[in-house]
Amino acid sequence: MTSTFQKHQRRRGKATSVRNKARQVGGRPRLSVFRSLGNISAQVIDDLRGHTVAAASSLEKDLRSTTKGMRKTDVAKKVGALVAERAKRAGVAKVAFDRGAYKFHGRVKALADAAREAGLEF
Repeated sequence: MTSTFQKHQRRRGKATSVRNKARQVGGRPRLSVFRSLGNISAQVIDDLRGHTVAAASSLEKDLRSTTKGMRKTDVAKKVGALVAERAKRAGVAKVAFDRGAYKFHGRVKALADAAREAGLEF
């Protein structure tokens, strides 16, 4: 039987692998996604400088008031559009998508598709 520690190690290994692949994409900033049970957040990270260029989360006060009663996938779409808008305002047009250890479907895919529709390229 697989212990909890081994499961966490495996998940951490997957996330590290995905992050390293995203860093190899020609000096682009990473669009990193964090998904918890009830919320989702994304940030555009410049790994060369070690700075966060833009970020958005479903926990933000103004976003929280507009998403009350919505499905989590629809909230993820709003967060994706918001992070793309903030990244474009900061001068970032192309990013590398970092899904972490999450599968690319559901809320993570909805966030990515909304960011693409809002003008980010990846």
